[in-house]
Amino acid sequence: MSNSYEQLKLEHQLCFTIYAASREITKVYKPLLEQLHVTYPQYLALLVLWEEREVSVKQLGERLYLDSGTLTPMLKRMEQQGLLTRQRSLADERVVTVRLTQNGEQLKDQACQIPNAVFSMSNQSPEQLSQLKQTLNELLKALHSYNTAK
Repeated sequence: MSNSYEQLKLEHQLCFTIYAASREITKVYKPLLEQLHVTYPQYLALLVLWEEREVSVKQLGERLYLDSGTLTPMLKRMEQQGLLTRQRSLADERVVTVRLTQNGEQLKDQACQIPNAVFSMSNQSPEQLSQLKQTLNELLKALHSYNTAK
C-alpha cells in the first residue's frame, strides 16, 4: 500500500474523531437530560433561550446551526411540553418569536448541575477543555464560512 493511501486510514480522519466524540458526548448527556424530559437538541435550544429569553426562530437556527425544517418540529414538541411559546410577529408574519414559559425557565435551576457533571466525566483539565473548545470553535467558524460562501 502506498503512502498516499495512509491518509485514508480511519485513525487519521479528523471528521471521524469529531463525529465519534460527539456521539459519546451525547451519550453522557442523555441520562442527565432525561431527568429534565428533554432531548439534547432541545437542551441546546433551552440554553439559547435561558440566555436570551426571547429569540426569533431564524436567530435560534443561526445560533444552533440548524435549518427551520429541523428546528420547527422540535419547537412544536417543546411548545406541546409547555416549555416555550411560538408567536408570529404582528409587524412581519414571516417572523416567529420563541419565548420561554415559566416551566421552561424553571428547568434552568435543574440544568445548572449538568455542565459540572459532564466536565467531571471528561478526565480533562479546565485548561484542556477550554483550548479544545476554542480550537473547535475556530474550525466551526471556518467551515461554516466556507459552506455559506458556496
